[in-house]
Amino acid sequence: MRDFTGKRYWLVGASEGLGLALAQRMARAGARLVLSARSPEGLASAAASIPGGAETVPVDVADSASVRAAADRIGTVDGVVFLAGVYWPMAAQDWDADRAEAMLNVNATGCTRVIGAVLPQMLARNAGHIVITGSLSGFRGLPGAIGYAASKAATMVLAESLYADLRKTGITVQVANPGFIRTRLTAKNDFAMPFILEPEAAADIMFTHMAKGGFKRSFPTAFSWLFRGGQFLPDALWYRMFPPGK
Repeated sequence: MRDFTGKRYWLVGASEGLGLALAQRMARAGARLVLSARSPEGLASAAASIPGGAETVPVDVADSASVRAAADRIGTVDGVVFLAGVYWPMAAQDWDADRAEAMLNVNATGCTRVIGAVLPQMLARNAGHIVITGSLSGFRGLPGAIGYAASKAATMVLAESLYADLRKTGITVQVANPGFIRTRLTAKNDFAMPFILEPEAAADIMFTHMAKGGFKRSFPTAFSWLFRGGQFLPDALWYRMFPPGK
């Protein structure tokens, strides 16, 4: 089991939802936290809810200069958890270029920016912990998921490549792939969301994964079987399971 006592972690996307719930859980385990998100006001409110408090550093992961400045200000960390994300439900017939690009830029390229900002210091020390948040939606293409599913598939493959390169080093790489979590983002959905989790329940699962080790955790377990198993289905069967986006 990983001991978080006194370890300094940078949580990116931690002002609300899963990120805040995970920060609260990690603080109870003794971690020293640096919280980042775009809103200084949201970060101040989040930090006030953390047992023992937390450092706050605003950052816009869609902006390379902002990420570099935040990383320089924060300095050395024992671990980084990427939780930032934006989401709009979108079918191809309703393509919104700005929103589609924002989902890729924040969710996928933003993750790449953050990891790139902290990895060199971890490599120099041969020590560190990288945790990336994927999604069950990233396993295969889904209707109404333009932008978001692609962005999460990218973060998941990024995690896999990092793991392939670093698994024999002192740097631990993990990815967590949750299903639906009750947040302001999923509140945009107008369809049924099976096995939806409260942020605190999802954070408990993610924290347990981080503490126990192992590379990948997809949850809720029963719901994840559909998506993981779907990777082995021929296209004709997979797409027959879902109605078209329109």
